[in-house]
Order: sequence, then structure tokens, then C-alpha cells
Amino acid sequence: MKFTATLLSLAVAVVVVDAQHPGTAIPLTFNPHHKRNFQASIAKLAHRYPQLNLESHHTFHPPGPTNAGARDKGQGTGKVPLVDVGTDSEYYGTVEVGTPGQPFRLDFDTGSSDIWFPTSDCNTKACKAHHRFNAKKSSTYKKDGRPWKIGYGDGSNASGILGSDIVNVGGIKVRQTIGLATNESAQFASSPEDGLFGLGFNTIESVRGVKTFLDNAIASKAIAQPLVSVFLPSVRRNGGKGGNYLFGAIDKTQFTGALNYVPVTSKGYWQIHVSNAKYNAKSLAQASEGIIDTGTTLIIVGDAAAKAIHKNIKGAVDSSKDPNIGGWTVPCSLAKTSKDNVAFTMGGKDFLVPVADLAWSPIDNTGKTCYSGVQGGQDGLWILGDVFIKNNYCVFEQSASPRIGIAPLKY
Repeated sequence: MKFTATLLSLAVAVVVVDAQHPGTAIPLTFNPHHKRNFQASIAKLAHRYPQLNLESHHTFHPPGPTNAGARDKGQGTGKVPLVDVGTDSEYYGTVEVGTPGQPFRLDFDTGSSDIWFPTSDCNTKACKAHHRFNAKKSSTYKKDGRPWKIGYGDGSNASGILGSDIVNVGGIKVRQTIGLATNESAQFASSPEDGLFGLGFNTIESVRGVKTFLDNAIASKAIAQPLVSVFLPSVRRNGGKGGNYLFGAIDKTQFTGALNYVPVTSKGYWQIHVSNAKYNAKSLAQASEGIIDTGTTLIIVGDAAAKAIHKNIKGAVDSSKDPNIGGWTVPCSLAKTSKDNVAFTMGGKDFLVPVADLAWSPIDNTGKTCYSGVQGGQDGLWILGDVFIKNNYCVFEQSASPRIGIAPLKY
């Protein structure tokens, strides 16, 4: 899910990577002035995975043709700064498109696969609030011309044309199909991102046969290894500094122990099996298929699992039926006092989420009661979003047998 925020650029953090496997690091910076909006985030949940009837944020799905991977042989790897919007609410970074490169602030999202942003031909309020791509200023732009459009359950919509151009992610250059919006509804005007950068599988691309950026980067050998490593920082644990997306390599300095690899059970979203949920190592007898999703802020589980977790937390209240609240709440004091942990078991290993991180956002100005970082309503396919990922290093490996490597972050 995504949130409205004010952009604030800060210094870029330096990332040390495995010298034997050079890659492209995307450091994160922090925007401390963002204010969270729980109601807005929940309102967008139903539009994240519409075909699965899930609850989360917008997924962009422009159609596009099959495209062959291509890399500008003269370019090396590099670093692209990302902004941590608010207290770990979302993360986005600058990607360059075209020749010369035009910058766009994009949400890197393992829960979708398309790349989408507005074109200079769009003059709606929402488009004017963002960077717009000018195809006439790019010597490498190729027109496709087919129309596309998309609408969401909250009434927001966008439409435009397709094209392809060189997409530059920290020095990795790939020719890529892109959706160019010529119209955006007003709801998009408050979004801090210009658009989306999908990291899911091509099976959820808008048109069958379209290749993703990762597909093309792997095929053209633009990255050393077929993977993206993700370290999302925690404001509570390390001040929100030092996180990064790392294309083509694994940074062994960022986690403790060894990576535990969990097989992907369905190629579309990065779907895995969660064999149990625990509270302070005690089994809650809850299991489900799940998605590890950088594009969702909270952890969304089934109602029974949410109840089983929160019944262990003194002061937790199920306010999901209250129209003024709409979700589980917990005491805000947990952020400073709790030493408890929730765990999710995957691949035979427990991966922890501190209960302190469940005190996510105050419901009012008193600061006594907070919305929980774990919410219910998603039976059948849990979503392990940023509340999980900011505590666990995640490696999304798109090999012949795709898998996700997970290890506790080293703070």
C-alpha cells in the first residue's frame, strides 16, 4: 500500500557489497516529515491485487509488446538514491528513462511487474504534479502507439499509449516497454511517486509475452546474478538509514547468519508458503500461502491469524468494524517497551518481527493508541510487507527455480 508524503531529499548512504559479485546498489534516504494515513492506506488495499480480491495499494497494468533485452555496453553499475517516505511507510528511487536520461521517482515493487509514469502530453492536475516523460527529447524512444487504460475501485484511473526506451537503473541499461499516461485522474495528484517499477514475474504483466526489466537484464547479462537483494531500513532500529536495493548481488554485511532459501510456489507475485505463525516462539497454529511484497507497508494476514497474534498483546483491540478506525489497534507504548516477537515460519526457519514494530501509527493526537502493523482480512494469501522486510534481508532470485533468500537484518 502507498501513502501521500512530502518529498525531502537527503544524503545518499554508501553500501558495501560482496566484492566477488558486483551489482547495482540503490541506497535509501529518509523523509522525516511524512505523516502516515491509515485510513487512506486501507482504502487502497482492495485495489492492489484486484484479480485475487486482496487488500492493498494500486497496481499499474498497462499493456505492452514483447521486447528483447538490450544493454548499452558502455555503461557500468552505479547507485541510485531512494527516499524512505515517513517512518518506513514506503520507499522509492530515481530511475532515468531515455537518451539523455529523464529522471522519474518510481516505487520498486515486488508485487507487480509493469513500468508506468506520465508523458508530457498529459495535462491533468495529477500529471502536472509529477515528472513527465518527453519522448521527443529521447533519441532512443520507439513508438508503439497502442492505447491502454486502467481503472481502480476507488475511482482513480489512467490511460495513454505504449512505447519503449532505455531504462537506466543505477547504470544498468535495458530497453523496456513502458506505459505512458496521457491522462490521470485527480486521485494520483497527491502520490509522492511518478509511477511504478515492477519487480514481479512476467506472468502478471499486462499483456502475455511482455518481458520485465529483470527478464531483460538477465537475458542481456546486464547483472552478475539473476536477483535483487532488498534491505529496507527501520527508523526505530537504525534511524532509517543505510537501506538499499541491490541488483545482481548479495550484501553479506547486512544480515546475520546465512540466507535461508524458500522456494517460490507460484510465479507471478513472489509467493511462498508460510507454514506457521508464532508469538514468542509459541505456535499459533496458523499457516497460509503468502507474498513477500515491497510494495505493501503492513503485514496483512487472515482474520484468525490476526486474532491469534493480537490476543497475546495486552491492550490490543479489534476495531475493524468501527468505521472511525477500521483495523486492529495496540498501545503506542509498545514501540519503546515491548521485547516480544511475532515470527513467521518459512522453509523450516522462523523469521522475527518485533512487536515494537506493531505500534505503527497513532489513531489520534493523544499518541496513546496506534494502528497495528499487522492487520487481518486476508484469508488465503497473506502479504508480508515492509513491516516484515525491514527486519529481514530478502533476496529475490529469479533463477530457473525461483526462490527468496531470507536472513535477519544486522542493525
